[in-house]
Amino acid sequence: MIGRLNHVAIVVPNLSAASAIYAETLGADVSAPEDLASHGVTVVFVNLPNTKIELLHPFGDASPIAGFLEKNPAGGMHHICYEVDDIEAASAQMVATGARVLGDGKPTIGAHGKPVLFLHPKDFCGTLVELEQA
Repeated sequence: MIGRLNHVAIVVPNLSAASAIYAETLGADVSAPEDLASHGVTVVFVNLPNTKIELLHPFGDASPIAGFLEKNPAGGMHHICYEVDDIEAASAQMVATGARVLGDGKPTIGAHGKPVLFLHPKDFCGTLVELEQA
């Protein structure tokens, strides 16, 4: 069911500093920051030949990742995102197999403008998993 690795998301306490590490130290192609108010994050994408790294920073007081930074002040890996051909079919399969789809279980539009779902980390070896429609 899952396709290629779309991205690995890392929460960072300082988006400018993290972007500079990837751009200047590692020589990566780094996008401009983009505020995603509906998700409560500001994102930067580090574009690699075979995938992306998504740098996440809280946006607004209700950011879902603010608590992550409180527990992990230096930041850290937040989630991994896999592509799927059909997000609705993937959601149905997750529910049928007992995996927990977070939120109301319905896809939302993610940072790439495509439908996404998040799956409970306790069902996936302690890792928050995002599925994104390819």
